[in-house]
Amino acid sequence: MKLFSLGATLSFMNKRRRLKDFSDISHTFTKRHSGVSLAPYSERNLAFHVGDDESHVLQNHAALACEMGYERERLVHMNQIHSADVYVLKEGDSFDTKPTCDALVTNIPQTPLMVMVADCSPTLFFDPVQKVIAVAHAGRAGAFKNIIAKTIEIMACEYGSKAQDIVVSIGPSIGECCYEVGEEIAKEADGLGLGYAITIREGRCHLDVNAILLRQLLACEIKKESIEVQNICTCCNTQDYFSYRGEGETGRFAGVIYLR
Repeated sequence: MKLFSLGATLSFMNKRRRLKDFSDISHTFTKRHSGVSLAPYSERNLAFHVGDDESHVLQNHAALACEMGYERERLVHMNQIHSADVYVLKEGDSFDTKPTCDALVTNIPQTPLMVMVADCSPTLFFDPVQKVIAVAHAGRAGAFKNIIAKTIEIMACEYGSKAQDIVVSIGPSIGECCYEVGEEIAKEADGLGLGYAITIREGRCHLDVNAILLRQLLACEIKKESIEVQNICTCCNTQDYFSYRGEGETGRFAGVIYLR
């Protein structure tokens, strides 16, 4: 009988887990390319509320649905309001029944969840044991209100998810390099115990939202090896991603996940 060494066992136990490792879900973080929207929303804007031509937005959604292999009408997106409100999908929810919230949770197969952003952190969750997915719109407001913990709590309460099973991916978002905030925001962060996410450069305050989200995930007992953070600054990379801070009037890209 072949015996495994303790080192090999620990290496296996600490193996990094990524959403791409699971065949029972599909997910993506979109880019701004390969769409039909015109400037300043060029090209693949997925948001209706930014002033883009609605027919162009619908064409962009149809193209994404075709690429990812889902029915566009089954996708659920949100009227995002920078809250910590979490919505649990019901049978019959669809593209046209847009809930007002900033996180979505479901265990319904073939029902994609979408979070739209243009600097905020699009966050995707998957529990491969209970077969539950979630998305969260985690910008500064969501981070300060700890939408991460509330999303995980709903996954646990509604579906029995355990934190140690959940895999999380945080997509492209504005980096600390570009996210300058005023002293009032810096003081608010400090008052919430989030002062570690503030740095001072040349007398100006900069906020690292992803540093907050990472600590919140770990505080919820999500395993470090199950967290992926794409450290791509949207403001530095407007050639690939929409950035409200970098561009002003612009479109929205998205994080999408669904159970196959």
